[in-house]
Amino acid sequence: MAIILLIESATKSCSVAIAQNGLVLVKKEINEQNAHATSLTLFIEEVILEAKITYHQINAIAVSKGPGSYTGLRIGVSTAKGLCYALNIPLLAISTLEAMAKGFITQNKISQSSSALFCPMIDARRMEVYCAMYDVYGTEILKTEAKIIDEHSFNDILDKRIVHFFGDGAVKCTNALLAQSNASISDSHINSATDMSMIAYSKFLINDFEDVAYFEPLYLKEFIVLKKI
Repeated sequence: MAIILLIESATKSCSVAIAQNGLVLVKKEINEQNAHATSLTLFIEEVILEAKITYHQINAIAVSKGPGSYTGLRIGVSTAKGLCYALNIPLLAISTLEAMAKGFITQNKISQSSSALFCPMIDARRMEVYCAMYDVYGTEILKTEAKIIDEHSFNDILDKRIVHFFGDGAVKCTNALLAQSNASISDSHINSATDMSMIAYSKFLINDFEDVAYFEPLYLKEFIVLKKI
C-alpha cells in the first residue's frame, strides 16, 4: 500500500491531495493568484486530518516539478523537500504539463481510440507559453519548451490532426491558435494535485525517486526581477 501526498503549486492553483495506491482520498485546493505562501501548509494539514492519517503514515511526497511560476514552484518544492527530510521518505517529481494532459483526458472522458493530440499551455508572459504535446496515452509527442505562439504555430501538426489546447497559456493565445481549423481551445481547465495521482503511484512502484538534497524545479527560464522606474 502506498499513501502519497500530492502537491501542485506550479500555476495559479494551490492544490493538495492524499492518494492511496493512485486513488485520491481527499483534496483541498484554491485557484487564486499568490495563494501558495499562505495556503499550502494549511491545506497539507487539512487533508491529512480529513484522511484520518498521520504524517508518519505517508510513504512518499509527489510535487509538481514545473515548468510554471517561479515563486509557486519554489514554495511547493521547498515544502515537499522539507517534509521528505523530516519524515525520511522519498520525493517524486511530476511534470506539470504531463499531469495537465492526464487530467484533461480523464476529465473529458476522451476515448483511447482518439487520434487527437493534447497540448497543455502555461502562461509565460507576453505571447510566450510553456508547453508540450501528448497523445491520448500520455506519450510525449513534442518535448517541453518555452514557445512564442503565433498563427503559424504547430501548423505542420494541425494540418493533419486535431489538437486540444488548454491551460491559461492557451486561453491567452486563443486568437492565434484558432487561426487554424484543427485547433480546439478549452478555457475551463484548472490544475489539480489529483491529476498527479496515477503518475506518482506508477513512479513509486518502480522507485523513480529524486535526490532530495539536489533536486531543483524545471524553471525553463531565468527568474527576472523587474525594477519600477
